[in-house]
Amino acid sequence: MPTKRKAKKSPLAEFVLDGSLALAWYFKDEAVSYADAVAASFLKARALVPVIWPLEIANAVLMGERRKRSTEAQAAKWFSYLSSLPIIIDEITNKHVWSEVLALGRAHHLSAYDASYLDLALRRGLPLASLDDELKTAASALGVPMFVP
Repeated sequence: MPTKRKAKKSPLAEFVLDGSLALAWYFKDEAVSYADAVAASFLKARALVPVIWPLEIANAVLMGERRKRSTEAQAAKWFSYLSSLPIIIDEITNKHVWSEVLALGRAHHLSAYDASYLDLALRRGLPLASLDDELKTAASALGVPMFVP
């Protein structure tokens, strides 16, 4: 009698998710088709983010509430959605802040926050999903590809 083979799960694609892209899912006036396609890719991919990502997202949402762009109820619903996504926080980022992250920021005129996304993509050999033009330019200069959903 033949034995059944278990189907191998194909590994999930991985990419680095920039806060600018995630916020395009939240703020309607920032929505773009690329961001929607990245969101849809979570069926077959997972994202990695530096440790600052939750703070960056929370701060943008808080500023949005203060500017009447969103409400607490909308934020709660969206945070529930974000929590359901396969987003992995890279705990090693902080070990690179005063070295690689700072050097990338200096060399490419990026904020330390944006340089942390670039550092993560370089360290892990992953593509980047971002809407930030300066970050995308720096990534391109260093051979970091953009994530294609």
